[in-house]
Amino acid sequence: MAHRRLGFWRRFAAVLVIPVLKVWTKRTWLDMEKLPKTGGVILVPNHVSHFDPLVVAHYIYGAGRWPQFLGKASLWRVPVMGPFLRKVKQIPVERGSVEAVKSLDVLVDALNQGGVVVIYPEGTTTRDPELWPMRGKTGAARLALVTGAQVIPIANWGSQDIFDPRTGKLSLRPRRRVTVTAGDPVDLSRWAGATPSRAVLEEMTEHIMRDISALLGTLRHEQPPAALYERPKKAATSEESA
Repeated sequence: MAHRRLGFWRRFAAVLVIPVLKVWTKRTWLDMEKLPKTGGVILVPNHVSHFDPLVVAHYIYGAGRWPQFLGKASLWRVPVMGPFLRKVKQIPVERGSVEAVKSLDVLVDALNQGGVVVIYPEGTTTRDPELWPMRGKTGAARLALVTGAQVIPIANWGSQDIFDPRTGKLSLRPRRRVTVTAGDPVDLSRWAGATPSRAVLEEMTEHIMRDISALLGTLRHEQPPAALYERPKKAATSEESA
């Protein structure tokens, strides 16, 4: 979507946030051309910091698209915040079996309208001590299987120096280096037309997370771990989403 077609509220959000990010961060944007200029697409970033959604959003906006992130539906019921989130086309996600089906329908509709749907497969910031991606949830895989939309991995690094989830410390020092890159679409062709069983979705999700991890390895100039980090059950929080 061309920026000139965003409308007042999305332009207003960009005017509020982007100047702050330009002061706070020193950016390296790589491979932006791998994001499709038009059409529905699913983007799956790694999650190293509570700050990185802003960094990833800035990257996507810089590529000429408008990101639509998922958020807990309860936020849409907060006065002022809820109406604003609706105006800027973010996507509420409900919990529970019936509500989850409705949320999937909303995501399918967003893709059918040509939206850029951003899903963090880990559901929360990584618990891996070295900030490598964890084993993911199956929401992105399910959405890809239902819609046939491309899934493009996104790797970001540096946001943890602004807000480190391991320590909970926020750095206000300006010009922190952040780097974001996009990868080639994840090859999910072997599952095309498959029934979305738990086994199929877990296989697809493993494949997606491997691509994200490999892409992050290129940013860090390191070899990712052979096995994805398995989050302890007690670490699951209400922050997590599909």
